[in-house]
Amino acid sequence: MSLPFGAFVTVWLFLAANIASPGPNVLNTIALAMGSGRRAGLGSACGVGLGIGLWCLSMLLGLAAVIAVAPWMAEVLRWAAVGLLLLFAGRYLRAALAGYRARGMAVPEARRGAGFATGFRRALAVIAVNPKALTSWLAVMGMFPVADAQAGDMAVLCAGACVLSFSIHGIYMILFSTAPALRFYLRAGWLLQGVAGLLFAGFALRLVAGG
Repeated sequence: MSLPFGAFVTVWLFLAANIASPGPNVLNTIALAMGSGRRAGLGSACGVGLGIGLWCLSMLLGLAAVIAVAPWMAEVLRWAAVGLLLLFAGRYLRAALAGYRARGMAVPEARRGAGFATGFRRALAVIAVNPKALTSWLAVMGMFPVADAQAGDMAVLCAGACVLSFSIHGIYMILFSTAPALRFYLRAGWLLQGVAGLLFAGFALRLVAGG
């Protein structure tokens, strides 16, 4: 690993906030855990972990090749990441305000009768067509020094992203197979949106200040 550890931590913190915030993948995992139990939820968590890893690897390899040919693209990518982070921040803060005004979150539509394989396939399908995934990884690549990354750095980043996404969705899978956790989510899920919005705004400001 040739890059400083802080470069990885920044990306992983961003991913943790993004992965944990309610979105298509989180709602899919919650719905499977609620409707079909922990086996289906575990399948979803595994599918998300693999999907995140594949997104990470493909974006790293593709952008590393582009930057090698056109180094100025690194600066373009950085400012694109700033714009995307501010866009995410605005969306999450608006969602938090809407959830606060509504005094809670909507109940995800439960998916019944699914097993591990079904949960796995559904999670991969959701993450493959989720536009949030593409824009999120464009933001990540603007935060991570792709041009200086070696093969070992790419492996560490992708492995960490895999483990992180699996762990967060695994926690959702365990919690949302229980009634108390579902009640908490319905009451206070908007707080996750608000925290994510503030974190993303902070990441954008740090990226501007850090150059």
